This record gives sequence, structure tokens and C-alpha cells, in this order.
Amino acid sequence: MDSNRGQNGIQLLLAAEQEAQSIVNAARNEKMARLKQAKDEAEKEVAGFRAQMELEFQQKVTESSGDSGANVKRLEKETAAKIDNLKAEASRISQDVVHMLLKHVTTVKN
Repeated sequence: MDSNRGQNGIQLLLAAEQEAQSIVNAARNEKMARLKQAKDEAEKEVAGFRAQMELEFQQKVTESSGDSGANVKRLEKETAAKIDNLKAEASRISQDVVHMLLKHVTTVKN
């Protein structure tokens, strides 16, 4: 009877070990599934964020390139106005400058 009882105890231990192993395997599989789900969700979130940042970047590029044409035209107008102003000023005082230079060149100092 003792050997029958010992045999029964071994069978119970083996069955408990198999059950524990299946519980561990199930937990491991569940953990892997949760990690995969978390990774997928993170990738979706990163892709959404990246798309949003790309859209904002494209909008800023569009805004700045649209304004650059206007800025170039504005700067060209300002430059032309300054050049015209300088030419007018130069023609206005050119006679005075010529007389002053001739005076200094022809004057002899001891």
C-alpha cells in the first residue's frame, strides 16, 4: 500500500508541475501579446505625431516660401528707391564737389 501511495504522490507532483508549467507558459504568452500590442500602439502614436509634425513643417515652408516672393519684391523696391535717392543727391551736389576739388588742387600752400 505504501508503494501505491508513493506512486500516487509522484503522479500528483507531476500533474502539479505540468499545471504550473502551463500557467507559466500562458502568462508568458499573455505578456508577449501585451508587449506586442503596446509596441503597435506606440508605433501608431509615433506615426501620427510624425505626420502632424510633417504637416506643420510643410505649412511653415509654404508660408515662408510664399512670403519670400513678397519680401524679394519689397526689398527690390526699397533698393531701387535708395539708389534713385543716392543718384539724385549725387547729381545735386556734384557741381559743388567739383568746385571744391578744383579749388584744393589749384591752391598752392607754402
